[in-house]
Amino acid sequence: MLDDIERDFEMFDRMFDEMIESLEKGTAFSKPVFYGFSITVGPDGRPVVREFGNVRQAGGKKVVASDVREPLVDVIYDEQNGEVKVIAEMPGVDKDKIQVEATDDSIYLKAEGDDRKYETSVPLDVRVDPGSAKANYKNGVLEITLKTKEKAKKGGVKIAVERGRTASRGPLPERLLSRVSGEPTQRPR
Repeated sequence: MLDDIERDFEMFDRMFDEMIESLEKGTAFSKPVFYGFSITVGPDGRPVVREFGNVRQAGGKKVVASDVREPLVDVIYDEQNGEVKVIAEMPGVDKDKIQVEATDDSIYLKAEGDDRKYETSVPLDVRVDPGSAKANYKNGVLEITLKTKEKAKKGGVKIAVERGRTASRGPLPERLLSRVSGEPTQRPR
């Protein structure tokens, strides 16, 4: 788990160094660049690192700025109320220009304003009911609430174990019999 976080930070450092180097060489981006990341704790207790902005590493070491920004997204799992909230910061767009699609394990967001474009797909760690989705957009923040699907029932089905023949469908060789019992065994003849 810590190795994953360390690897992510090393990648962030490399990307930042490359951006600074391009600024120093005068080959800086011709458009504004936005980049950031958030670290939260997922429902399983493990850290979740999400990147946002319009800067991505493409093909090895080259850093590319895009016209499309990935919004800052946070996913909140509310087990008590059986809900998942997906919160995305997308300032500068009208609510009529926001497209939201939901499946039982992900949310797809796309929005376009006069000078901004956003797009991302957000994987969810639990199954949700896409038909229960409700979206609200205010002050540049989109909040989507979905009901989680019924969890798998705990417990299981008891399975009776019968005494049967070995997989080889024959008697166990003497050397295996002695390993199982721990004592040398002789077969009756």
